[in-house]
Amino acid sequence: MQLSRDQLRAAYQRMCLIRNFEDSLHEEFSAGNIPGFVHLYAGEEASGVGVCMHLDDRDAIASTHRGHGHCIAKGCDPRAMMLEIFGKKDGLCGGKGGSMHIADLSKGMMGANGIVGGGPPLVCGAALTAKTLKTGGVAIAFVGDGASNQGTTFESYNLAKVWNLPAVFVVEDNRYAESTASAWSVGGNQVDRAKGFGMPAQEVDGHDFFAVWEAARQAIERARAGEGPSLLHVKLNRYYGHFEGDAITYKGEGEIEQVKTEKDALMLFKQRVTETKLLDSEELTVIEEEAKAAIADCLASAKAGALPTEADLMTDVYVDYKF
Repeated sequence: MQLSRDQLRAAYQRMCLIRNFEDSLHEEFSAGNIPGFVHLYAGEEASGVGVCMHLDDRDAIASTHRGHGHCIAKGCDPRAMMLEIFGKKDGLCGGKGGSMHIADLSKGMMGANGIVGGGPPLVCGAALTAKTLKTGGVAIAFVGDGASNQGTTFESYNLAKVWNLPAVFVVEDNRYAESTASAWSVGGNQVDRAKGFGMPAQEVDGHDFFAVWEAARQAIERARAGEGPSLLHVKLNRYYGHFEGDAITYKGEGEIEQVKTEKDALMLFKQRVTETKLLDSEELTVIEEEAKAAIADCLASAKAGALPTEADLMTDVYVDYKF
């Protein structure tokens, strides 16, 4: 299938927003301006956007502790996200969640998650809801290579298959489970592992937006058609450390620079669409500049935003369920 020019613009815009968002947070955290812990998604943009381009508000995703990219890809407001990360009152979660707990249920974003492997069980619940209510929705679990060894993840694979749930498990293998090379630590091929649970699976180059987009299209269409869950093993690279402040001593000399030069997702996207004359370089430059300006505006708003007050302390603590 061929994406339209409008779809290509939208995809590049979201990837540029993610890259600028993360680069800005890297600078602000280094300057000591951000409370709490931050894990950045820069370099992995093609995965989140390539998957979420197929989704709408009836669909749900569960993220990881590295969730900013997934949030933006799913349509969350970057301004409200930035306010949240800075701990401000008007943040997406009232300034109470911070980087690792951003959520927006109105967009089907069930939340970033500080629990390794915490997302797949949530996705099984969302997929079961979609199946029971016949909404046509699907649920996507983004997990890292480290989470692929968790019992919660294995149990979710099993449950999704046994109950034939409309779910897709996206294993974003950034080649390091925290600071340990996943080639050594994960143990086993993700595709073969999925097949052991009876799920269709595919390995994808996560630097190639178009490869991710096509693999995700197939998996999501299969789920919507009632044909059950699938797994995508997306191999990619992150540009910053596991967390901000990480000295990254475990990576080889020049490893990140080589990826940026040879396999950067935004660079490959630009090459593809300009060579095929789907978009021209001037259009892409405008998108880049607009994304940079938009994130700068988000950052200014976050710095000027009001902090939560004492009166906000006990809000959102209990939910009164009425049946």
